[in-house]
Amino acid sequence: MKYMLLIYGREDAWTEEEYQACIQESLEICEELAAEGKFVSASPLQPIAQATSLRIRDGKRQIMDGPFAETTEQLGGYYIIDVADLDEAIAISSRLPPAKVGTVEIRPLEDLPEQVV
Repeated sequence: MKYMLLIYGREDAWTEEEYQACIQESLEICEELAAEGKFVSASPLQPIAQATSLRIRDGKRQIMDGPFAETTEQLGGYYIIDVADLDEAIAISSRLPPAKVGTVEIRPLEDLPEQVV
């Protein structure tokens, strides 16, 4: 089963040194998962100042700078993993450095029909 682990946190939660340590530890976890055949993809996101949000209302595009949600925690990155079940996804999520200062949302991915992929 594939899961997306959405990483939420405050952009100012890390010093530059802490952020670099977080990236290093996260890369090590990705390498370990890849060796076990459980890693699909992962990436941090650029800061919210770089975000653009889009909505379609009454057939018209509305484009806004920044994220749409009003919250102190922002979506900061993601992992996609392929594991046996939710318990394994939770165990992996518990090891991720951002879980210590933010939130990791665990969402199962739906399979698309074969003709789409």
